[in-house]
Amino acid sequence: MRSGGLNRVLLALAGLILLALGGAVLAVGLGVRPPSWWIHGGPHDVLLSHAERTRYRGAGWWWPALMAALALLVLGALWWLTAILRRHRLAGLRVDTGDGGAADLRAGALESALAEEAARGTGVADARVRLRGRRKKPRAGALLRLEPEVDPSTALADFTTGPLARARESAGLSSLPAEVRLGAVKHRAERVT
Repeated sequence: MRSGGLNRVLLALAGLILLALGGAVLAVGLGVRPPSWWIHGGPHDVLLSHAERTRYRGAGWWWPALMAALALLVLGALWWLTAILRRHRLAGLRVDTGDGGAADLRAGALESALAEEAARGTGVADARVRLRGRRKKPRAGALLRLEPEVDPSTALADFTTGPLARARESAGLSSLPAEVRLGAVKHRAERVT
């Protein structure tokens, strides 16, 4: 599962748990009779009694352990937030127009043009391209699905000297490093008679 999907699943799970707990506390507060196993006995009950709140206060390990656990929780939440907010895909490129100005090129437009041109190559059944990195130093990630009879080294050479080189030149980049993954299209075995 990709990290974006994992983030959505974890956020949805945390949201459902918090919604269920909050809804249950609200329902008990509004007078709904809770089941016998529920932590609340009624609308005037407290979550933690005075004895439960002060049970470990005198122990020497309690406060350092509590602070360490809270610090780990905060650091984990901050790490997760920065991982979510960090852009993994490139939004756009700045292209020199030749007259001293610059134009913004959407990365999605360059990705689709590069993928379409790569898919028209000999023996390439399907192509997908994603741009990552920074505006001044983009990197391309490509997935080429090849027909069964195609030589992978030929398809790779055709891609790097053809569509990838033209994309680099048209965007005015000095270099466009790429990671190309090659895969085969699934096909049925041919019957020999």
